[in-house]
Amino acid sequence: MKRISIDPITRLEGHGKIDIFLDDQGDVANAYLQIPELRGFEKFCQGRPAEEMPNLTARICGVCPEAHHMAATKALDRLFQVDPPPAAKKLRELFYSIFYATDHTTHFYALGGPDFVVGPEAPKEERNILGVINKVGMEIAGKVLKMRRDAHYLIKMMGGRAVHPNWGLPGGVSRGINEEQRQEIETLGREAIEFAKFSLQLFHDLVLGNTDYVDLIKSDAYTHQFHNMGTVDENNHVNFYDGQIRVVAADGKEVCKYDAADYREYVAERVEPWSYLKFPFLKKLGWNGFTDGPDSGVYRCTPLSRLNAAEGMATPLAQEEYAKFTETLGKPVQPTLATHWARLIELLYATENWVRLATDPEITSKEYRVLPTETPTEGVGCVEAPRGTLTHHYATDERGILTRVNLIVGTTNNNAPICMSVKKAAQGLIKKGEVREGLLNMVEMAFRAYDPCFGCATHSLPGQMPLEVRLRNSQGQMLQRLTQNMG
Repeated sequence: MKRISIDPITRLEGHGKIDIFLDDQGDVANAYLQIPELRGFEKFCQGRPAEEMPNLTARICGVCPEAHHMAATKALDRLFQVDPPPAAKKLRELFYSIFYATDHTTHFYALGGPDFVVGPEAPKEERNILGVINKVGMEIAGKVLKMRRDAHYLIKMMGGRAVHPNWGLPGGVSRGINEEQRQEIETLGREAIEFAKFSLQLFHDLVLGNTDYVDLIKSDAYTHQFHNMGTVDENNHVNFYDGQIRVVAADGKEVCKYDAADYREYVAERVEPWSYLKFPFLKKLGWNGFTDGPDSGVYRCTPLSRLNAAEGMATPLAQEEYAKFTETLGKPVQPTLATHWARLIELLYATENWVRLATDPEITSKEYRVLPTETPTEGVGCVEAPRGTLTHHYATDERGILTRVNLIVGTTNNNAPICMSVKKAAQGLIKKGEVREGLLNMVEMAFRAYDPCFGCATHSLPGQMPLEVRLRNSQGQMLQRLTQNMG
């Protein structure tokens, strides 16, 4: 049996490789996604004061520290049994919408976009942000840079730092905004809406206007029948900051809808000896292996899943695009590569929500924190990270010292779907031993659509650490090679 390795896989957060095994006919017998890193944040957070968690967990990831910061802050609200005032909740959601806009911009233009803007089989040295700039021109590159610069400027203004915010507190936030800041936030938000509209038009022109790309998106190699998870508001519209978690089946029927604090009644986790990532599944359906369909407990939570789990968008322009999306691809939308379109719809929603909150009369209120007075016990905080539903669960002793921490991040939720998507893409694309670099990149596209963050997700230590020892003589000749759990 022949093995082909993509090592390292590219344009993701973290490290990983894909091993593809071909049978005697040159077809794909199996494919594995392997993540060779362990972060272990759940364990070394134990013994720390709970109030450190918003700043500590933000260090899990330099790409989406705001998501961990916000989930941790919401968990502390529950832990200390304190309800933030309305202005604090609106400030948090405003901050989070700004973060969402810059994060989705990064993925589309720097990580996922090169596969479509430059081409999935273009030379690998061109499939990057520089290739995108060369394709679309410096004027568009300037728009992308401005969007990211403006958003990080506002994140620093509100959150204290441009990368690792130090703003969230149990019961609210550490500072509010004044009228001058509000006006600046609103102005930059209106410009961000135009950028989001421009990005969607670019997608329509370069991707949806190309029949080969549309056929690729709709192809069976990239299509699964997964359950879909996402947070929704009281109208079942997409919400990033707060609401209930809704799960729908592949046929669109609601499976369950629950509060984040009740997640253990609906989601269970399992470990495999070959991965540092846990494998969550829907508890009531059970784990039936790496399968999809109505009887499978596997679900995914991505921008695509959020749109599938919802019944619409809460802002008018995003709702118009959502209608085009479902009219073109049906509902629910199952092709994995359609996630890129969904991500841009969310970008538009984030910018509209940014302006909506920036123009709320209460946003400059001085009442942005309530001091906690209760003894800490246990708390769950949940937000929709760009990569999926993010849950922080803390338990403490009476002094507020953490005794147990559980983090289910977006990429952990998507672990089984990512593995299955990689395998199916490989099987659908590689036939009779024909393997070229462009096809291998198209296999990578299966995981890249999920925008995975493997640094965030590696929390399980299965007790089988890969190890290789090479014994050489004084001339450098290898005498013996000893391995443990290398495959």
